[in-house]
Amino acid sequence: MTQPNDLLPEGLEDRLPLEAARITAMMRACLDVLDAHGYDRVRPPLLEFEASLAGRMAGAVAGEARAMFRFVDPASLRTLALRSDMTPQVGRIAATSLKTAARPLRLAYCGDTVVIKASQLDPARERLQLGAELIGADSVAAASEAVMLAIEALTAAGLTGISVDFTLPDLVDTLSAKAFPLDADKIEAVRRELDTKDAGGLKAAGGAAYLPLLYATGPFDQALASLRDVDAGGALKSRLDGLEQIAAQIGDAARITLDPTERHGFEYQSWFGFTLYAEGLRRAAGRGGTYRIAGSDEPATGFTLYLDRLADAAPQPEAARTCYLPLGHDREAAAKLRAEGWRTRAQLAEGEDPAALGCGYILAATGPAELEQP
Repeated sequence: MTQPNDLLPEGLEDRLPLEAARITAMMRACLDVLDAHGYDRVRPPLLEFEASLAGRMAGAVAGEARAMFRFVDPASLRTLALRSDMTPQVGRIAATSLKTAARPLRLAYCGDTVVIKASQLDPARERLQLGAELIGADSVAAASEAVMLAIEALTAAGLTGISVDFTLPDLVDTLSAKAFPLDADKIEAVRRELDTKDAGGLKAAGGAAYLPLLYATGPFDQALASLRDVDAGGALKSRLDGLEQIAAQIGDAARITLDPTERHGFEYQSWFGFTLYAEGLRRAAGRGGTYRIAGSDEPATGFTLYLDRLADAAPQPEAARTCYLPLGHDREAAAKLRAEGWRTRAQLAEGEDPAALGCGYILAATGPAELEQP
């Protein structure tokens, strides 16, 4: 019987065996891909001083502070926070403990994050975040590696129909500097109206010159051509050439689209950002891009995947055969089965039903014997 105290807080849920198996299989597959490409795993703590967590990603300070659970540490009397994003922690590690390590520095991570309040589109407040960070480089080559690595990780996790949507997070800042001048007090409003795709609001905000950007979206080749037409004076040429090179690296590995004015989820990215999608998912599979680590101002490139969000679209891993071990069974024979990849469940009391316990075999004197089906 469910008791009132058994209810979970809003946005939190248990992951039962089948779903947990999918998430675990995805985690192992993705981490294996990152390790194969030379990314060393780090494991930062679940909580840190708030100032460190909120201040390591340039441009994300306010958002990080609002998202985190905070409380006072009785030992230091300083404010602690539960992490809402692991990327700032990797930035701290790179800027402190590993600041003398050779660059480019490749780091991988996986762990739980929590937020105070989630959005209506994504109500989960706890997420299993996995990602990779390439510290010391934000070049086209680094961006290409990050995108290809993310696609390979999703493919290894069993997802299909992968697509990548490119964006240019600093587009307004770049154009407003010379090509399409804007007063400093209008930049944020123009950026916001472009993000919401509001033509009327964009005009009202003083960004009429930016209207063509609203239509430079869609399939990559078509959108890139439209964006080149908009690029008065060649202010974006190096960025657009970079996008073209990254797309060439991807080839047929994923479908590519371009939405240059997309800003949601790219609050601290610099010249390049990308969003990952996969068949069967209602929300994005992950995001990534180039950025600067606040404090050290070191360039970096990386991506994040939320594995629990992907569980609905991932295939169920094939379960290992399970053998029932009766009372007094041969322990050496049971250990040999496990070494060969079997799962075992040992009998604890008389009257147990091996089939009800999920066993298809029983350990006999000659080895595992298939249970007779009722």
